[in-house]
Amino acid sequence: MSKINELIKELCPNGVEYRSIDDICEKVYAGGTPKTNNESYYDGNIKWLRSGEINFNELYDTEIKITEEGLNNSSAKMIPKNSVVIAMTGATVARTAMIMEDMSMNQSVCAMIPKGEINYRFLYQCLTNKYEELKASGQGVLTSLNLDRIKKVIVPVPPIEVQEEIVRIVDKFGELEAELEAELEARKSQYEFWRDKLLNTANNQKFITLGEIGRVCMCKRIMKNETSDVGDVPFYKIGTFGKQADAYISYDIFNNYKNRFSYPKKGEILVSCSGTIGRTVVFDGKDSYFQDSNIVWLNNDESKVLNKFLYYYYQTSPWNISDGGTIKRLYNNQFTSAKVPLYSLEEQSKIVDILEHFDRLVNDITDGLPAEIELRRQQYEYYRNKLLNFRELINE
Repeated sequence: MSKINELIKELCPNGVEYRSIDDICEKVYAGGTPKTNNESYYDGNIKWLRSGEINFNELYDTEIKITEEGLNNSSAKMIPKNSVVIAMTGATVARTAMIMEDMSMNQSVCAMIPKGEINYRFLYQCLTNKYEELKASGQGVLTSLNLDRIKKVIVPVPPIEVQEEIVRIVDKFGELEAELEAELEARKSQYEFWRDKLLNTANNQKFITLGEIGRVCMCKRIMKNETSDVGDVPFYKIGTFGKQADAYISYDIFNNYKNRFSYPKKGEILVSCSGTIGRTVVFDGKDSYFQDSNIVWLNNDESKVLNKFLYYYYQTSPWNISDGGTIKRLYNNQFTSAKVPLYSLEEQSKIVDILEHFDRLVNDITDGLPAEIELRRQQYEYYRNKLLNFRELINE
């Protein structure tokens, strides 16, 4: 950090200019989409960028390619490498990326070609630092940015030597985070390998079906008019299972149904049977309710199989699910017919201990690699913000 301080003291001791994107870029523009019903416009060799691919990243390739004919007969435009792009709509709105290879783009992408006085990686960091601000300034129900709004964004423009040093420092933080994320992916693969190996059964292994150790249970069906956007007890549907609830029921309804109908015990494993089939959650015992046949559990007394063992075994997807029908579903008979290796309770406990260790390492946001990655990300954002916070030059 001492070098950057020395450069600032030498090259811009009185502050730096703040200028608009429109002023520091040769061109700020959006692209277009070739007609999708014309096959000759697609499957070419020209990379064609969409906003969903912009995610604070370096872009070398795109999912879809178009032909030269498609480019010439549409408003799609080329972006030269070493440019910066920002998503103008969609789930990634206001996110930025750096263009590392020449490519074209659609109308939901804004490209910025910086002038020689601005380092493209520095511009990328400036816009990334303004992500929350830009996203909040979006318009409409779906939140979108337009070219005029982007052109008016103000960024600091220190001497190029200062920009390059800032880029070097911030990129180093990014490299450290990328290394940790790569290690996390390797650990996840390692975890899955050992999980499958530990739960894999030899030919002479005894099995037991889930139906032999318990019965499938589910909560009583909740009608839509019994739920609300706010309330006392969270109600988890298949789309929010394992996430944040977006519907609630009153304590009166909850207590009535809990006392009269099936309700999970703390430690039992809830399983999704539609959509994300096999997603598992260990029930923590807190007041909550679940969507009837879409989320079930096995009423198991653990005399033969530990619930936590089932939790890990469910992750290997032992279900025999047919491909028929528009929506895949895990039916009760398919659930209860799934076979589980019958280890002793002591062996099950040892396997659970090993897998819990790996699980914490790759998934626990308060410990292990996820926590370290989050810490690095916070450091990255802190120093990026600090490095880009210049005193403004006042021209008298």
